[in-house]
Amino acid sequence: MAKKILVGMNKEEIQQYVEYLEQPGYRGRQIADWIYKKSVLDFSEMKNISALFAKQLDETSRIHAGKIIDIAKSKDGTNKYLIGFDDGNAIEAVLLPYSDRISVCISTQVGCGVKCRFCATGINGFRRNLTAAEIIDEVLLLQHESGRRISHVVYMGMGEPLFNYENVLDSIYKLNNELEISMRRITVSTVGIIPRIKMLAKENIPITLAISLHAPNDDLRKRLIPIADKYPLDELIESCKLYVKQTGRRITFEYLLIKDVNDSISAAHELGKLLRGIMANVNIIPYNKVEGLPFSKPETKKIDMFKGILESVGLTVTQRMEKGQSVSAACGQLRLRNKFGGK
Repeated sequence: MAKKILVGMNKEEIQQYVEYLEQPGYRGRQIADWIYKKSVLDFSEMKNISALFAKQLDETSRIHAGKIIDIAKSKDGTNKYLIGFDDGNAIEAVLLPYSDRISVCISTQVGCGVKCRFCATGINGFRRNLTAAEIIDEVLLLQHESGRRISHVVYMGMGEPLFNYENVLDSIYKLNNELEISMRRITVSTVGIIPRIKMLAKENIPITLAISLHAPNDDLRKRLIPIADKYPLDELIESCKLYVKQTGRRITFEYLLIKDVNDSISAAHELGKLLRGIMANVNIIPYNKVEGLPFSKPETKKIDMFKGILESVGLTVTQRMEKGQSVSAACGQLRLRNKFGGK
């Protein structure tokens, strides 16, 4: 019989499980605290649990859904982790330490079916959705590695989060309730799956929605993001306005700046016109080189010019801090290096 995985269960569910094992219910609350607050890897680390009960737990259950099988460490402290699961699949998660916070970028699918032209994740296609437990486990495993509490979570790793809507939403609620991570410190990124954006708006939870825009018009966007053919830009922008109206939350538009592709002065003006008047931030992301793909990062002068044009029309613009360059922190590259691209 397969062992029961405890990560992904809430306090009440863990309590019910230990009662099934004929242990007092309060032991479940203790175990939940060890898992979610202290990020232990083994039952033997639970100091207020008897050795006999720890053995019983070890025989019938396990804490984690996955395990770290490779690490790529950057000079700036950004670490990328390859996390493997029982079925032989693997995903990536990135630990991003800052002076005032610890952030993680996590995956929601094994591979990705969106197949953005500039991304390593989609090179070998989509395998499966991650369960809510597997998503939560990414945060816990990296929290154990860092030795510090994770404060910010970004659903911007491998996969399209809104194509795994139910598990992503379940994991958000449990990260908030069990790990006590504020929803205001959780960001969900999407290429713009309009029906799911509308569903998420109805949830009315105070997360940040990030739209992977990357182009100011339909023609260019479809070339970069083939699935954009199903979701026209004007309809996407209208769904974003609806999201802002229903939630009162500011949206982030992510714009990956690629040399000689979407970084022209005319593209900046077109983007400014498209987004003017929306309660939003624009996050400029200089392209992170992916081996085997014909794209590169623009010169600094071009990046500054692009940003300046957007600011000149009243948009709030940030430029993502470039971390993890020495470990190729863009999604999918560590997985490809380890030959998890296909069986």
